[in-house]
Amino acid sequence: DRPQFQRLREIKQLGVSYRVFVSASHNRFEHCLGVAHLAGELARHLQQQQPELKITDRDVSCVELAGLCHDLGHGPWSHVWDNMFIPAVLPGVKWSHEEASEMMFDDLIATNNISIPREDVDFIKDLIRGAPNHSKPEKPFLFEIVANRRNGIDVDKFDYIQRDTKAIGLGHSFDTKSIIDSARVIGDEICYNIKMANNLFEICYTRFSLHKRIYNHKTARAIELMIIDALKLAEPHMKIAQRIRDPKKYLHLTDNIMQSIKMSEEACLEQTRHLFWRIDTRDLYRCVDFKAYDWQFYDRLREWFTEEAIVKKAKELYNPETDDVTQELVDKLDKSHVIVDICRMHYGMKEHNPLDSVRFYSKRNTKGMNPLHNRGDSSTLMPSCFGECLIRVYTRDPE
Repeated sequence: DRPQFQRLREIKQLGVSYRVFVSASHNRFEHCLGVAHLAGELARHLQQQQPELKITDRDVSCVELAGLCHDLGHGPWSHVWDNMFIPAVLPGVKWSHEEASEMMFDDLIATNNISIPREDVDFIKDLIRGAPNHSKPEKPFLFEIVANRRNGIDVDKFDYIQRDTKAIGLGHSFDTKSIIDSARVIGDEICYNIKMANNLFEICYTRFSLHKRIYNHKTARAIELMIIDALKLAEPHMKIAQRIRDPKKYLHLTDNIMQSIKMSEEACLEQTRHLFWRIDTRDLYRCVDFKAYDWQFYDRLREWFTEEAIVKKAKELYNPETDDVTQELVDKLDKSHVIVDICRMHYGMKEHNPLDSVRFYSKRNTKGMNPLHNRGDSSTLMPSCFGECLIRVYTRDPE
């Protein structure tokens, strides 16, 4: 019940996807509550089932707090802010919403005079980051609960996949409770019963499917591109991006920034207001064409498919006898009318199979093994590719 956390009520979990999938109205607020709950469930399960790990109640509380606060740093429209806007207006600046979460967590504690040991604060921030900042931790497996850098199997993913699929009516076919109940620490990492291999694969596949069908939906992406253009026009006057280092100013950066700009009367924001008006009236950027490519072509796609290259090729291919476009419009076409959008989508570990980095145990091997080194250990139907690039060409002008 503090402003630093309550602001998450004003940030849509799926960003602008809400404008395409109208039931996706859930916010970062409830997602963080869900992650805190699941983080506590997994930590307590390990504490009760493996007392030799010496997990304390204090450890469990820190893990829960990390889950609760892991998304404090999200900006307007969630990943639109950190994946698109910040890189566009602050190129070369190293910044992430996880870094902002740590900043907002520090501010939450300082502003509200919350009494918590400094070592716990540092521990919680490390748990949010998914890695210790300094020396090797005594219980490294705890860092795999909220943000698992080893294989991406963590309670953050458990919650958002369940929550997002339910919100948009897709459903899912994995059982989080069974996964948590099968968790066991072997060595220094969290492992799972071999019976959970297909369950975990379903999580990874569902993640990819959500990115392909929902998060990167062509219309949602068009709206995101329009928002980025609008905010870039507003940036010289509002200095929005400069607020990422100031928790007091960042506190008020939510999805409501669109409404604030629409209500403004400054002449310098007229172009921004016009783009927001186009969004509201569904006069959106149009997807002209798209194609999927293998993951390894990403760098070459960025090199080959530029706005200039698209315009040049369009003019070369123009045929006045067969194309329903006038020569005048073709002559007017330039790179400012075109956006080349390249998205990378994967199962959670870029081009790699996440399950290759998960250790499993069984009745015959209680010390942990990897079942996917040999075909048939888990399934004979495992994909050969786990990531792809999707390139789309949009036009800013419907004509």
